[in-house]
This record gives sequence, structure tokens and C-alpha cells, in this order.
Amino acid sequence: MAIELLPGWMAGLEEEDVAFMRKFILASGSLKEVAAQYGVSYPTVRLRLDRLIQKIRIGEDAAADPYIATIKRLTVNERLDFDTAKLLISEYKKTRSGKESVL
Repeated sequence: MAIELLPGWMAGLEEEDVAFMRKFILASGSLKEVAAQYGVSYPTVRLRLDRLIQKIRIGEDAAADPYIATIKRLTVNERLDFDTAKLLISEYKKTRSGKESVL
């Protein structure tokens, strides 16, 4: 698939996320088998899948509001703690609603 045909949610994934998706699909969705391939525990693979799901959702949200998507992405990648992310998004939404009422 040509890169310009990639859906937005997929274009934002890292190379290792795509490799994980490939292994997951080839394992017919068996987290147990993927865990064995990586040599890690089932809960570790489950956490990895949950984070990948979050990244995909964030990629879908990016079109709606890139700022909020960036905050969520930083949180998923553990570069920003959850409470700080909630505070930033809340304050951002307050300023956005304030600007909209002025217009």
C-alpha cells in the first residue's frame, strides 16, 4: 500500500507497532502465542495491545483536535502523566469554549 493511501490512524504508528500488529494477525489474534514469540508474559502483551489500541484511537481523534490528540499521545507514550494530561485538556477546553462564546 502506498504511503499516501494509508489511513491517518495507521500513518501515526511507529514501526514496532506495525510489527506487533503483523505478529498479532499472523498468530490469529492469540496473545498467548504473541507472548511466546516475544518471550514475555501474557499481561505484558496485553498491555502492549491496550496501548496500541489507545494510539489508534488517538490517531482517529487527531483530525478532530490535534492539540488534544498530542496530549493523549504523550500520555500513552508515558511522557506525560495522566493527571497532568487531564488538567491540560480540561483547561484547553475551557479556553476553547470561552473563545467560541465571544464569536
